Amino acid sequence: MGRKWNNIKEKKASKDANTSRIYAKFGVEIYVAAKKGEPDPESNRALKVVLERAKTYNVPKAIIDRALDKAKGSSEETYEELRYEGFGPNGSMVIVDTLTNNVNRTAPEVRSAFNKNGGSMGVSGSVSYMFDATAVIGVADKTIDEVFEILMEADLDVRDIIEEEDNVIVYAEPDQFHAVQEAFRSAGISEFTVAELTMLAQNYVNLSEEAQAQFEKLIDALEDLEDVQQVYHNVELED
Repeated sequence: MGRKWNNIKEKKASKDANTSRIYAKFGVEIYVAAKKGEPDPESNRALKVVLERAKTYNVPKAIIDRALDKAKGSSEETYEELRYEGFGPNGSMVIVDTLTNNVNRTAPEVRSAFNKNGGSMGVSGSVSYMFDATAVIGVADKTIDEVFEILMEADLDVRDIIEEEDNVIVYAEPDQFHAVQEAFRSAGISEFTVAELTMLAQNYVNLSEEAQAQFEKLIDALEDLEDVQQVYHNVELED
């Protein structure tokens, strides 16, 4: 897949290490997922996905419980899921997923982040056709052969299995997300280093050092926005 998944995740986690921003965003995402159905992950698959992600980012239990309690209570706060697409330096592609309770705030903020950092907004569909929705599940202390055997025993045919540093990363169809995790759990694996439903580019591009520096400023500006939950792109970032 050509994506250094854990490196990107660790960079984001490190960036947010001394702030509460990442936890606040998870709080909103958990609340919205819980409001879509029952506030019980066993009967609400969307909520279960979010909670699995939260676990890999070490979101405190208090944050999770607060969001679930809010969903169970009388709160009628509503959020819209909106996707924006655009271009960064040298034609790089960016997808921005948001959860917002104020559409009139979100769109101008996203557009401003693009415009101020060498990018431009595109129309719906201008970028997303070059990305594939993908389930990404990572485990530690296993070899590719061991993971392949676990998936074979569960009769799961996934897109790809790669080794990345000390992890084995499984790329699968979105609807295989829970099945892959259950296969691992049946094999005695209960902790995941990655558990994401994401958008992966079909092809990645490299930028010059100057263009990459500008691109990273664009991504940082987008991720800093309150309403932005996820940012996906097709740039192979160099350390």
